[in-house]
Amino acid sequence: MLSSMPARARWMLAAGAAGLVAVAAALALWGNKGDYKVLYANLAEKDGGAIIAQLSQMNIPYRHADGGNAILVPASQVHDARLKLASAGLPKGGIVGFELMDNARFGQTQFQERLTFQRGLEGELTRSIGALGSVQSARVHLALPNQNGFFREQQKPSASVLLTLHPGRVLDRSQIAGIVHLVSSSVPELNPKAVSVLDQTGSLLSGPGEAAGSQAPGLDAQQLQYVAQVEASYVRRVIEILEPVVGRDNLRATVAADIDFSQTEATSEVFKPNQGGEPAAVRSQQSSEAGQAGSATPSGVPGAASNQPPVAATAPLTGASSPLQTATGGSTPGNARRDSVTNYEVDKTVRVTRASTGNVKRLAAAVVVNHRVTTAANGKTSSTPLPAEEIEKLTALVQESIGYSKERGDSVKLINAPFRVPAVAKVEPLPLWQQDWLMDLVRSLGMPVAMSVVAVLIVLGLLRPAFKAAVTPVVGAAAPGLHVVAGDSQTMPAPNPPRVLEAPRNTEQLDGARAIARQNPAAAAHVVRSWVNGEA
Repeated sequence: MLSSMPARARWMLAAGAAGLVAVAAALALWGNKGDYKVLYANLAEKDGGAIIAQLSQMNIPYRHADGGNAILVPASQVHDARLKLASAGLPKGGIVGFELMDNARFGQTQFQERLTFQRGLEGELTRSIGALGSVQSARVHLALPNQNGFFREQQKPSASVLLTLHPGRVLDRSQIAGIVHLVSSSVPELNPKAVSVLDQTGSLLSGPGEAAGSQAPGLDAQQLQYVAQVEASYVRRVIEILEPVVGRDNLRATVAADIDFSQTEATSEVFKPNQGGEPAAVRSQQSSEAGQAGSATPSGVPGAASNQPPVAATAPLTGASSPLQTATGGSTPGNARRDSVTNYEVDKTVRVTRASTGNVKRLAAAVVVNHRVTTAANGKTSSTPLPAEEIEKLTALVQESIGYSKERGDSVKLINAPFRVPAVAKVEPLPLWQQDWLMDLVRSLGMPVAMSVVAVLIVLGLLRPAFKAAVTPVVGAAAPGLHVVAGDSQTMPAPNPPRVLEAPRNTEQLDGARAIARQNPAAAAHVVRSWVNGEA
């Protein structure tokens, strides 16, 4: 059939077949375009190059995305590629840990061994800190001095942590204290005060001398947070008490709290004298007596009276003089002294007073209430101001809700003003041809439909005419033969065109045979039997 086709038809057939093959290949390639998924993202350049080289060896197609930060592979090969790369030790990552100790070389010096251990410890700490949700990447620097037993005062280690946080993420003080505690607990003899934490902007996150869980001075962030919590609590009270009265979205309130964070301590000693009718408490009592007797020389008028034995002294102890006695054999009076000391307990009261921090010194509340809005039967709205009596009642409610104290100097201001409601622009629905789902459908079906249209045009424009020319003979074509001689002026007569045969005229014979069969069925059956038997 190809040999009998004209040359133009053969060219059309070849072009149509090639066009269909091209359309099929384009559809196959387009179908595989959306099956690529992320294999790894945010890789270091060294790891990215090693992974690409390994993928090329494994004959796995890959692509780049996000400016080369991500490597994409076909979706059906993502998990298989990850397992194969993991078996090959990829990605290694820019952070190395204690696996450095696995490749210890024979004959390395003590300095190299200590440096390798320090690098491994820094890598392990970096991996642990990088596991936090808010941390995008981290770097840990350790300063580990060489301990020497000959030094009386050894240098203490220190550490610095540089954090790169995700956009829009922050670390609270408890998380920072946790990082400080993690680093200090991982390094022997590392004081938490010697750990500094910085963010990507260079701001110091850990305060100077701050330890995990310690109440170090300079808690400005906590003070601000406490003030914000106190003010939010008062605002919530005001809204909860007024919202059922004036309606939702009809009031705005704010409270400013003056908090006293000063820390004061007072010590006083009070002594109570032993006065009044209360019995005194004797602490100690001491008494002493001293006396000196006179000389034993005789005195008085010599005689019988003076030779009598001495009698007991009757003179008072105060040393008063007595009249001259007669001459006796007694002694002269001596000197005597008595001392008495009594010590009493003195009452003493020691009082130590520490003032609490975070006390509210003064509150200032400002509340704005919207006018009362009423809707008429025809749907028209109007606003009217609140009466003075109602404003006074609302002010009293606000004062009671925040614990108003006149002695403390609190102030509450409540005003009534109309709220400006911004006009909400009517959002027109997008027409059907601008809907996202329709655009996605067009993008997904555009290529197949276009390729299908091209295939139909190829079939109708090239293949169909070629096949039609192959099965249809050319009417009026010259019979094969020689009818022109080159260089001969005489032209031979062209051969006669083929005669068109007339259709056989057997309609009358068929009609006659049908009539005979209807009239004489037995004769018709005899004739047919003779034909079947091969008789003439």
